[in-house]
Amino acid sequence: MEKLMKPAEYAQELGISRQAVYAKIKRGILTAKNVDGKLYIVVDKISKEETTSVPKETTVKPSPKVNSSESQNDVKNYKALLEAKDETISVLKGTVKDLKKSNKQISTTLKGEIDLIKEAFHEMRALYIHQLEYQKPVKEEAIEVSSEEDTVEVEEERWISVKKFFKQHKIAKEKQQEKIEKRLKKAYKSGDERVMKVKDKLKMNANRTYEDIIK
Repeated sequence: MEKLMKPAEYAQELGISRQAVYAKIKRGILTAKNVDGKLYIVVDKISKEETTSVPKETTVKPSPKVNSSESQNDVKNYKALLEAKDETISVLKGTVKDLKKSNKQISTTLKGEIDLIKEAFHEMRALYIHQLEYQKPVKEEAIEVSSEEDTVEVEEERWISVKKFFKQHKIAKEKQQEKIEKRLKKAYKSGDERVMKVKDKLKMNANRTYEDIIK
């Protein structure tokens, strides 16, 4: 004759955790039924007697006469109790492992978000500086006088692409181009005013020198 018990009741009666009970169900050690949307453990008459014989206390009272069948049952019960504890420990270890994995994923995501914010900040800073430079008042060219004095020429900044930059500085080797491009990106991230980004592409000021990057 079978009897239905809630997982919590079964765990309390056997002296194990609910996680261990669910682990037994998952492994097929225990039989479970879903009744009205609730999970119940199927306990027959024999298993009921075995579960009720699990000692509630760890201390054993000495007895002058020990029945061999009772001692065997006690050994079986202790083994079942130890097995249940091992399963509980295994379940807890798996839970801790999953938590560590989740924390690592969260840390990686946050780091990526921080890097994106930093890059956006550098782009905004470069654009802001570029706008300020264009807003500076342009010096008027000097009016020619009868004495034919030299006129003052205003130097305007001219921004060129990476490809034109390599051509201007006669850099043809592919390895050297890759090395210099990495230095230009690093200079941009550090806030170098000679380098800016327009639509995710690097632009260099053709009127500035780059000996520290090309060397």
